[in-house]
Amino acid sequence: MFVPTLIMGLIAGGLFFYGYTQENQQHVEGLKIAFNLTWQIFPLLIFAFITAGMIQVLLPADLLSKWIGAESGIKGILIGTIAGGFSPGGPYVSLPIAAGLLKAGAGYGTMVAYLTGWSLWAINRIPMEVGILGWRLTAIRLVCTFFFPPIAGILANLLFAQSQ
Repeated sequence: MFVPTLIMGLIAGGLFFYGYTQENQQHVEGLKIAFNLTWQIFPLLIFAFITAGMIQVLLPADLLSKWIGAESGIKGILIGTIAGGFSPGGPYVSLPIAAGLLKAGAGYGTMVAYLTGWSLWAINRIPMEVGILGWRLTAIRLVCTFFFPPIAGILANLLFAQSQ
């Protein structure tokens, strides 16, 4: 986590400095927006991290191994795909949960299917998508992406089975 934190710190510092050199106090406005976003997202982050931690300690390893571990095969990939599609929230929720499951023993294929299902199927996003883009385009997109999460999970299992 150190390297990504360092990179984001350098980017934030560079952008802050650039904003500082501009007119109209843009760096101050940028900080105000950042603090507002932090205030809005912070509770969600806390609950997502608690969920990720609880997953790691409360779910029995043999249960995880059986249902979503590397040896769970297509069953685990399908569970990951469906769970990803039904996961609420954005990356602040899904990524900590995926990290917690991975540390608790979930297979790479299952987690790839979970994250791909979350990004492509996102059931909670469909009403907004229908409202903005209409039923036709939403349906076409869903049909066209339907098989991608399981395929991504299977490919991950095939490509990275030896690294687990």
